[in-house]
Order: sequence, then C-alpha cells, then structure tokens
Amino acid sequence: MSPTPTPVAPGALPLIGHGLQLKQRPLEFMNSLREHGQVVRIQLARTPAYVVTDPALTKEVLVTDVTSFAKGGRIIDALKVFFGDGLATVADGDTHMKNRRLMQPMFNKAHIATRGDTMIEQVREIVEGWAEGESRDTLADMTELTLAAFLTALFGADLPAHLQRDFIALMPPIMQGTIRQTILPGWVTRLPLPANRAHAQRVAQLRELIDQAIDHRAAALGLGDASDSGSAPDVGSAAAAGCPHAAGQADTGLFDTLLTADDPDTGPLPRRQLQDEAITLLTGAIETTSTTLAWALVEIEKNPEVGRRMLEELETVCADRPLRYEDLDELTYVRAVLQESMRMYGPAWLVTRTATRTVSLGGHSIPEGADVIYSPYLHQHDPSVFPEPERFDPDRWSGRPDAATRGAFLAFGAGRRNCVGEAFAWTELLIILATVRQIWPRLALTSTAPKPQALVTVKPDGLSMALYRGADSADSRGKETEKESGSAEAGVIHRL
Repeated sequence: MSPTPTPVAPGALPLIGHGLQLKQRPLEFMNSLREHGQVVRIQLARTPAYVVTDPALTKEVLVTDVTSFAKGGRIIDALKVFFGDGLATVADGDTHMKNRRLMQPMFNKAHIATRGDTMIEQVREIVEGWAEGESRDTLADMTELTLAAFLTALFGADLPAHLQRDFIALMPPIMQGTIRQTILPGWVTRLPLPANRAHAQRVAQLRELIDQAIDHRAAALGLGDASDSGSAPDVGSAAAAGCPHAAGQADTGLFDTLLTADDPDTGPLPRRQLQDEAITLLTGAIETTSTTLAWALVEIEKNPEVGRRMLEELETVCADRPLRYEDLDELTYVRAVLQESMRMYGPAWLVTRTATRTVSLGGHSIPEGADVIYSPYLHQHDPSVFPEPERFDPDRWSGRPDAATRGAFLAFGAGRRNCVGEAFAWTELLIILATVRQIWPRLALTSTAPKPQALVTVKPDGLSMALYRGADSADSRGKETEKESGSAEAGVIHRL
C-alpha cells in the first residue's frame, strides 16, 4: 500500500521554517497540530521533522517499535552540549543499559528511604526561615528547595553552601541557552556570537562546580585523591579509610553508588562520566520538580477547595507534628494534586527521537535519519483522553487510571528510556509540597496570574506569592474583599 501523505503544518517561513511559531507561541502551536493529523510534518529551519500527535503512535515510538526510533534529534543534540553522555542523552545500546543498571540502585525505595528524613529536615529549615506576608519569587523558592533537597540526597548533608548558590544561579540561563540552540539553525549556534560564547562558558562553569562537589564527597568517603580530572577517585582505599558508604552509616549520598562503582572490565568510572551523570541528575531534578511545584502552588491558590482538602489530609496523617518520611505513602490527595499539575504543565513539552530506518508510523512514511517529535504537553491536553483539559482536577487521578490515561501521561517518559529517578522525584515532590503547606497554609498571589512559558520545561513566566500562617485562602479572600468594600464605602462618604 502507498503511504498516507503526511500533512504539513501551515505557516512555515523561508529559511527558518516553523521556528518563529515555536519561539513565539510554542504551546499553542504544538496543540494546534492535532487538528491536522496523527503525524504532522514541520520545518526546523530547512530540516523536516515529524510531530506525533496521537498517544497510541507515540507508544509505538517509545515502546513497541523502539528500535526504529533512537534517542536523538535536535533537542538531544543541544542537551548533549552540557549533559555529555549522561543517562538522558547517551545513545541506545549496551552503554546505556549498563549505565542504567549501575544507577538503578541509587533510586530504589530502600536507598531513598535512607535520605528521606534528612531531606525533610533540610526543606523544613529553609521553609521556616521565610518571612510571613513577604512577596517572594515562587519559582526561585521552589528551585532552592528542590536543589537543596536533591544535593543533600546526592552528595550528603555537608555540601558547602556556596556550591548550592552557584548551582541555582547557573541552571536557568543554561536551560534558556539550550532551548535557543534547539530552535535556531545549527549554523547560527556555531557562530562566535556573544550568546553562544556565554552558553559555552556557563557549561564550563557547571562542570567546575560538579568537580568540586565530586571532590568534596570523595574526600568525605575517604576515597583518596579525587583531583585527577581523568579518572574517578581510587575506590580501593574506601573500606580501609572508613568509608561511610561501605560501613552503612546514615550520612550517605546517592552519588556514593557511582563514586564507589568498580567495573571488573573497565575499573572505576572516569571523571567525565561522573560529571555527565551528576549534571543529568541535577538538571532533571531541578527543572522538572521545581516547575511542577510552582504550578501546584498556583493551582492551590486559584482553587481554594483543593487547598482545603490538602490541609485536611495533612492534618489527618500528621496531626500537629511535622511530616515524616513514612507519612508520604498516605498523602494520596497531595500526590493527585502534583500529578494533575504535571499533566497540565508538562513538564517537558518537546522531546525528539531519530528514525533509524525508513519506517511506517500510522501509515505515514518516516525517512531514515528524520527527527521524530512527541510532546507530553500536547498528549496531556488531549480532550479525548482528558475531558476539559484546561480544568485543574486532581480527582482525575483517584483510583487506577485506565490504559488511555496512562498512555497519554508522559511526564516521566515511557519504555526503556523512562525516567530512572521517578520514585525519587515523587518523594521529593511530596516532601516539599507537604512541608510548604504544613508551615504556610495560606497563599496569596502577589503577581499577575502567570502564563505558561515553554523553555526546556513549561515554566510560569512570572510568579510571586506571599505566604501566611492561619486562615485558608478562601477566608483570606473573603476578608480582603470586605476590607476593600469597606475602604471604598469610606472613600465615597469622605468625598460626599
């Protein structure tokens, strides 16, 4: 049978293709492609790419015909600039499977549990330090909390504070530079332009910070000289030096698994791979988690009933005491709020694969070497799967989701390249949101209502909030309305 002609998205411009639409209105553009077909061709500069708008066909790409669609494409090429060959960007094959098996134990529940209460303490200390009623940059706060919790889990609780501050400062501009490299033609990103040079310098700075964190943790583990940039620290001296990881002491970090890895064929992991994996883990943890948390707080403020039900659940589970790690499994409604936030706002909106051969996808011929794009944001706003997709409804996730819902929810990917740290991500999300809500049960938006901004993740374009102890948002808004009404009446009387 002849292949079905692949529809072409309207609005392509000479030289830049659909780049202008992807830059100016990326989410609206991606959602509009569903109207044109299950597979739609777009132009990235002069290069064609094929966007899959049907979740069932995306499952073919990620799961059932995965060998025909390798990890790759423009966004992966851009991420490789600073990820290197970390787990998220390394090519499919034996190396990927070997590295995934190596890292999997870092993220099993038993290992995460050893860090849970330490993460809670770290988050609680930061959150309790916020000033009541102060207008705060909410995304920056969530980034700080996410990074602090993850660095504590990754490298232990004694990482120097200046490293954490530098990580927070570097990551946002690096991610902005990455999406710029994805959208612009390749020849532009290779020119010696100020923006390109600045991006390269930031990536180099990030690797220097990672080196410092690795050296700090290796010294704490007694792993010998970790300053050699060509190799990992000497693992052989770990036990003799009283390595906390080897001794099973409580203050271990997840990264100890990689620092103490000793492959029988290749020996300890080389320094470059340690850097790549650390950057991959940090970026995944910071970008997706902080964005999800920020949007969750926005929706809680907009939907007082959601906030009330969360507080009721926290009171039932924790009573008057602070959150504990063993409480997390009982926070089913808090988890539903987080999952609905992920559904509505991505967190990823554009993911690419490369066709390894000429292949038929939904009857459309995809040529070998072509970029194949799928969008979790697009699938998670599909009205045939999620009725009224723009409505925030945590109750969508009560009970067990059906197959269509599971297939369209791609916040953690699917198949053999799904997120290795999904269990950890849920732990971190639950700890942070529950702790913030316990300490600050009332939220008030102090900025204009934020709009989704598509970078690597879907961020709020500007978001500040004030937090209060005491009455919930609904009570507060009622009192504020009464106060405003009273002030207006007083003004009229004064003028009369």
